Amino acid sequence: MSTGDLLNIDPLELKFPFELRKQISCSLQLSNKTDNHVAFKVKTTNPKKYCVRPNTGIVLPRSTCEVIVTMQAQKEAPADMQCKDKFLLQSVKAPDGVTAKDITAEMFNREAGNVVEECKLRVVYVFSHQQTSPSQEGSELVPRGSISDNSEFVMAARTFMDQLDTQDKSPEAKALITKLTDEKNKAIQQNNKLRQELVSGIWSFLCSPALIVSDNYS
Repeated sequence: MSTGDLLNIDPLELKFPFELRKQISCSLQLSNKTDNHVAFKVKTTNPKKYCVRPNTGIVLPRSTCEVIVTMQAQKEAPADMQCKDKFLLQSVKAPDGVTAKDITAEMFNREAGNVVEECKLRVVYVFSHQQTSPSQEGSELVPRGSISDNSEFVMAARTFMDQLDTQDKSPEAKALITKLTDEKNKAIQQNNKLRQELVSGIWSFLCSPALIVSDNYS
């Protein structure tokens, strides 16, 4: 928790339980320590990646405001699960009766003589509770269609060949069986290869260096 003259901010680390292709949110609690209205503004170095609601607002005297930070769905995991994104929360004493609609950029301008408090927040990626084993992570990291589609093909080919086993096989049928058998074997080999690559990639990922995030805001 950060303790300034105006606001208590909790937490100081935005922890996202990282999952591919899924929006993830975490919250900030802003507690006004004063008997005055306090205006705040949240900035980030990567505004296209995050949605902050509200990104500006007023915290009433001796009250608390919740800010929700949502990370957009990511298509791939960052290298070594490190994140260089940063947030800056600015706060300033506001006139009594002011509302969020009255907030302007000038209120946070120090050159205009305003006393602006700043708190730096860092982003940390953590494993979600669903990512506790390589087999579980594989269900999230590998496109589901790659294995399931091949499995359906194998089952369909096997059913078709079982039906032909009960009938006389013409030369055309035998040729078709041979073709289906070859394709089935290729599908099985592809599945096995995907699983091997998945396990190898996950263990390399899990054994990567620990997350390190810079405290500097730029």
